[in-house]
Amino acid sequence: MKFFIGGLAILFVLAVAPSGVKAQTNTDGSGYGAIPTAVPFLNISPDSRSGAMGDAGVAISSDVNANFWNPSKLAFIDNDFGVSASYSPWLRGLVPDVSLSYLSFGHKLDDRNVIGASVRYFNLGDIQLVDQNQLNQGVYRPNEYSIDASLARKFGNNLSLGLTMRFIHSDLSNASFATGTTQGIKPANAFAADISMFYKKPMEQFGTDGIFAFGANISNIGTKVKYSEGGPSYFLPTNLKLGAADTWNIDDYNQITLTVDFNKLLVPTPPLRDANGNIISGRNPDVSVPSGIFGSFTDAPGGFKEEIREVSIASGLEYWYNQQFALRGGYFYENPSKGGRQYATLGLGLKYDIYRFDFSYLAASQKNSPLANTLRVSIGVSFGNKK
Repeated sequence: MKFFIGGLAILFVLAVAPSGVKAQTNTDGSGYGAIPTAVPFLNISPDSRSGAMGDAGVAISSDVNANFWNPSKLAFIDNDFGVSASYSPWLRGLVPDVSLSYLSFGHKLDDRNVIGASVRYFNLGDIQLVDQNQLNQGVYRPNEYSIDASLARKFGNNLSLGLTMRFIHSDLSNASFATGTTQGIKPANAFAADISMFYKKPMEQFGTDGIFAFGANISNIGTKVKYSEGGPSYFLPTNLKLGAADTWNIDDYNQITLTVDFNKLLVPTPPLRDANGNIISGRNPDVSVPSGIFGSFTDAPGGFKEEIREVSIASGLEYWYNQQFALRGGYFYENPSKGGRQYATLGLGLKYDIYRFDFSYLAASQKNSPLANTLRVSIGVSFGNKK
């Protein structure tokens, strides 16, 4: 029998792997009371622009990172081609070598149709394996990734719709970790889809030109995943994101955008059970994916009040000077009984010719939060004809 060591890394792998273990910190940084799903990394904000705006992004102006936030926005990118790369050390309050990397691409096929693609890679660090004699058995590197392909199309000058297809791979446990079970541990694979829409309307506001925008994205609608042969299946983090953004062009040089997003997981809420495991409030979560999505609005054991608590709020502010320098700030709120993430964010952006650099910093409100001092860096390039 083999063993593995690594201090907090042991607890971390148990926390992110779907299991019977009650995790206090999930991959996305949420804690006690968070609705459990597989691969929660799919809902971690990957880029620095939205990361600096309280993790809001479903309705802000389009760039190639729309592949994550709202793929339908790709229909409104300015240039023929765009590429962005982002990197963030993650949960450094728990472990030293976890990170999220993101690469996003967009290309205009014509005036109405745009294709996009992106890759997310979540590295959970290194775990040293040793046997019962403390002899080195090598290093295991748990990881997860997703590969996306999107199509966005304009319908008129103000509306666009988007469709995304996604492949997901989650390799969280080496077979040598499994003890006392005959079930074979294996990586989990899944397929998922996003459906999205975006609407923007130029209008005069407060005596100046402005743009009001609304966006919606239902992401990660897909198959359940399994981590062992004959074992239980787990829901993907299907998520409903609704948001609005209002932009004012104060003059030829100064522009301000205010935005807010509302998020809700479309998966079953765990019921309350007695000492014998019988459900005393709520519903049986062992349902199909469509039933889980539609039932997620009415299945909370605490009724409507608890359903409202499952909605998190992301709000942000962005200021541009001459479309070359940006300052950003925001705040993210999640109810303490539903994961408890609460944090302020700050950041800046720079544009020079075809290049763009964005940086964000997260300052968690809670003491000893694993999200505290999270940094994100993004670099983007846009080229080709500009609208």
